[in-house]
Amino acid sequence: RLKRNNGGEVVETAVADTGFGIPEDKIDKIFSKFEQVKEHRDRVKGQKGTGLGLSIAKAIVELHSGKIWIESKVDVGTTFYFTLPVAEA
Repeated sequence: RLKRNNGGEVVETAVADTGFGIPEDKIDKIFSKFEQVKEHRDRVKGQKGTGLGLSIAKAIVELHSGKIWIESKVDVGTTFYFTLPVAEA
């Protein structure tokens, strides 16, 4: 969706899941390199990640002058949000 932000316009995108959710005390850490929520990692079947994806996503968004954040509730799910500024023609 298109939003006004500090005098400019940004596109805000949200992606939600109904997974395990992220404990509140881990939310600030999950954008760090190699950080994973151990309790949930152990519950995932099959191949597991390295803990780099969210740090890479954050770097890309911030390099484009955007912002990335999450809202999450354990056993309910997580919504990832990011904004990117709208380029002027």
